[in-house]
Amino acid sequence: MGTTASTVTLARQEGRSFEAYLAQSGEPRGPAILVLSDMFGLNEPIRAVADHYASRGHTALVPNLFWRSDIPGAISYDDPQHATAWARLKALDLDVVSADMRAAIGWLRAQPFSHGKVAAIGFCGSGRFAYLAAVRCGVDAAASLYGLGISQHLGEIGNVRGPLQLHYGLKDQHIPRQEINAVAAAARGRSNVEVFLYAEAGHSFANPVRPTYDAAAAKLAGERIEAMLQSI
Repeated sequence: MGTTASTVTLARQEGRSFEAYLAQSGEPRGPAILVLSDMFGLNEPIRAVADHYASRGHTALVPNLFWRSDIPGAISYDDPQHATAWARLKALDLDVVSADMRAAIGWLRAQPFSHGKVAAIGFCGSGRFAYLAAVRCGVDAAASLYGLGISQHLGEIGNVRGPLQLHYGLKDQHIPRQEINAVAAAARGRSNVEVFLYAEAGHSFANPVRPTYDAAAAKLAGERIEAMLQSI
C-alpha cells in the first residue's frame, strides 16, 4: 500500500501560517488521525508516527500547534534546548490550542478522502491536548501517552463521548504518581475511559529516538491504540 506526504495550510493569521504534515494512504480506510507532537514540535519522529498510521491505511495529520509561538519550528532534543521547549509548551493558551485542534479536525472531516471520523493521539505535552480533543473538540476517539497535566482538567471528563485511552509509565520522571492516581480515580467507572500503566516504562517510552524508549511498552500501547481505532 503506497503512501504520500505533503504539507497543508490550515489557516493564516497576521503573516503566519498554521501548517500541518499530512500523510496519506493510497487506500484510505478507517478514521483519520490527528497526531499531536511532544513539546519539541513537528520533527522527524512525529512525522514517522504519521507515516506509520498512513502505512496502515489511515490519513494522519500533524498540526503545528506552536505556529503562533516565538519559536514556531521544531526544537532539538539536545539537553540545552529542553528549557526552551518547556517554556514554549507552558506559554501556550489551551483555549487557543483547543480552537486550533477543532480547526484541524474540521479540515480532516471536510476532505473528500474522509470517512467522517477522527481520532487524536498525543504525546507528552500533547498527551494533554489529546485529552482536550476528547473533552472539548468532539473527536471520535483519543489516546494520550504520558500526558502532562491532565489532572487539571478532570472536571471535563464527563464530556468524553468516544473511547479514550490514557497511557502512563510508572517510572515517568516528569509525571508524579499522584497525578496518575488522580486521573485513574476520575476514570474509574467510566466504561469508555481506560488507563493503562506500564510498570517499567519512563517518560517518552514510545519515542524510539529518546533514551527512555521502551520497545515492549511501545508495542503494547500501539496494539491497544490500534484496537481502539478499529472499534470506531
